[in-house]
Amino acid sequence: MAIFLTGSTGYIGAHIAANLLAESGETLNLLVRAKSPQEANERLWRALQLHMDFPRFRECLATRLRIFLGDLTGEKFGLEEGEYRELVRTTDSIIHCAASLNRKSEKSCLNVNLRGTLQVIKLGMHARDEHGLRRFSHVSTVAVAGQRQNEIVEEDSSIDWNRSDYDPYARTKKFSEHMLSELLPDVPRTIFRPSIVLGDSRRPETNQFEMVQAFVFLAGLPVLPFRPEDRVDIVPVDYVASAITTLHQKEKPAHEIYHLSSGVGSETYRQLTLALAEAQGKRSPMFMPSLEQPTASTVNFAAGKFGKAGKLATLLKVFLPYLRWNTVFDNARVAAEMQHKPEPFSKYCYPLLKFSRENHFTYPYKDWPRDAARAMPHSAAQEIPR
Repeated sequence: MAIFLTGSTGYIGAHIAANLLAESGETLNLLVRAKSPQEANERLWRALQLHMDFPRFRECLATRLRIFLGDLTGEKFGLEEGEYRELVRTTDSIIHCAASLNRKSEKSCLNVNLRGTLQVIKLGMHARDEHGLRRFSHVSTVAVAGQRQNEIVEEDSSIDWNRSDYDPYARTKKFSEHMLSELLPDVPRTIFRPSIVLGDSRRPETNQFEMVQAFVFLAGLPVLPFRPEDRVDIVPVDYVASAITTLHQKEKPAHEIYHLSSGVGSETYRQLTLALAEAQGKRSPMFMPSLEQPTASTVNFAAGKFGKAGKLATLLKVFLPYLRWNTVFDNARVAAEMQHKPEPFSKYCYPLLKFSRENHFTYPYKDWPRDAARAMPHSAAQEIPR
C-alpha cells in the first residue's frame, strides 16, 4: 500500500516527498504530468535534487516510487483503466498538495483547485469503498479566512462565507475544503493551512523565487509603505512539510484543522528590517505608512507592462494585500503537536536573500546524468500488470 501524493514536483510537495522518503518506509504513488516515463523521471529529479543526490534519487525511484503519468484535472487523471485501478488498489492514504497558485487567473484556479481536487476526492471515495482510506490530508491556505485586518485568527473561526475573498486562489481553496468535508465525511481528514511560506530555516538554498523576488525588492528599498509594528505571518517550508508528514502519519491527530504559521510569534516589519540591516551592515529603512495607497496605485498601473519592472509589479500586485493585512493565524495546535514552534524569519532571511541575489533568482539545477539513461530502472508504476 502507498501514500498518494499530488504536487510532488512543486515546492512544498517536493519537501513532503523528501520527508516521507527519509522518515517512513512507505511507498509513494505520485501523479506527474509528462509525455513519457523518462520525462516524468527528469521532472521529479529536478524537484527532488534540492533534497538528495542522484544515487539516492535513483534508489528511491527503483524501490519506493510509483509514477503515474497523468493530469490532475482529467477524468481519472487521464489514466488508462488498468492504471487507475492499480492506483485505487494501492492507495491507502492521500496527501493532496497540488494547487494553482496563479492568483491572477480565475480559470487556472477553477481548473486545478476545484476540478483537480474533485478528482482526488473521487479517488479517495473509490479507495474507501474498495479497502478503506486511512486518512485524507488536504493542503489549503490561511487565505481561506478572506479579507481581514488587525486580527488573530483561529482555525475554527477562519471561514466566514459572508466575507469577501482576496483573490481566486483563496476562493477556490476555501471551496475545496468544503467539497472534502461534504464528499468524504466518513474518512479521517486533516486540513493544513500554511501562511506565507518563505525559505527553509535549515539552509539558504531554494528553488522557489516568486515571493522571494518580492521580498528582496522590498528589502532593498530605503522607505517602506508599511506600519512598522504590523506583523507578517511567515513560516519556513521545512516546518510546513514536517508538520504535514508527521500529522498525516499520526494515528489520531488531536485536531482536524491546523494553521501552519508563526502565529502570535510573527515578527513585525521593524524586527525584520533591523535583522536584515544588521546582517548587511546597513541602515534600516524608514517607514511611511502614508505611501501605502500611492504604492498600491503605482504597482497596479505598472503590473502587466513589459520588462522587468512590469514583471516585478505583477508579483507585488499579487502579494501586497497579504503584506498589508496585519493578521496572524494562531498556531497553538500545531506547536503543541510538533512540540516546537517554527524558526522566526529574522533568523534565516539574510542567507535566503544572499543566495537568491547571488544566483540571480535561479536554482543551479543539475542535468540528468548522461550515463544513467541506459541503466535507469523504471518506477514501479511503469510495470503495472494489466
